[in-house]
Amino acid sequence: MRRALTIATFLLLAVAAYMALVYAPTEPLMGHVQRLFYFHMGTVWVATVAFIIVFVASIMYLWKQTRGWDILAYCSAEIGVVFLTITILTGAIWAKPIWGTWWTWDPQLTTTFILWILYIVYLILRSSAGTSTRRAKFAAVFGIIAFIDLPLVYLSVRVMRGISPVVFGPGGGGIEPGMMHALLVNLAACSLLFIVLLLERMDLEKMGDVLARLRTREG
Repeated sequence: MRRALTIATFLLLAVAAYMALVYAPTEPLMGHVQRLFYFHMGTVWVATVAFIIVFVASIMYLWKQTRGWDILAYCSAEIGVVFLTITILTGAIWAKPIWGTWWTWDPQLTTTFILWILYIVYLILRSSAGTSTRRAKFAAVFGIIAFIDLPLVYLSVRVMRGISPVVFGPGGGGIEPGMMHALLVNLAACSLLFIVLLLERMDLEKMGDVLARLRTREG
């Protein structure tokens, strides 16, 4: 089952790349650099889902105090940080030809940068916890607090209105059907990739626990 899911993921990733680079129409004002939008949105979607999982799993860990929820939160945070890093990088590559700068302290970019820093701090706290239940609980509390910034990222572009474009929802410009098709396929591909990576990373963490217990017995 896992192997079939992995194969399906990479096939869909190939289709997503074709949809973004070939199938989707070229945006008349931004040109081909706009094609980064599909990958950019896919990564920001995964980061959002990952941090929501961290939030929920952290709450469940504090409630149930079972290692499984702790593993889910930790592994999801790792993947979320990776995808958010890709989001920031693809956004910078897009911004240079469009805005004339790699980075600006736009409200949405600023809150996104803060979110990235917060979850890096979470990973540092959690990795230092090891098997310590007390420190793992502290990391879980921090993971819950860090989540507060996530809604601010999405609200900032509408409430504070910097130069970041609004694409969807009230005030958004919307996109053509062909662009929407490419976007949906990319979102699906990135979602499957997230699931595969999360399952594999959780398995590694569980194997680490088994090895730690074996070393304790041998000691």
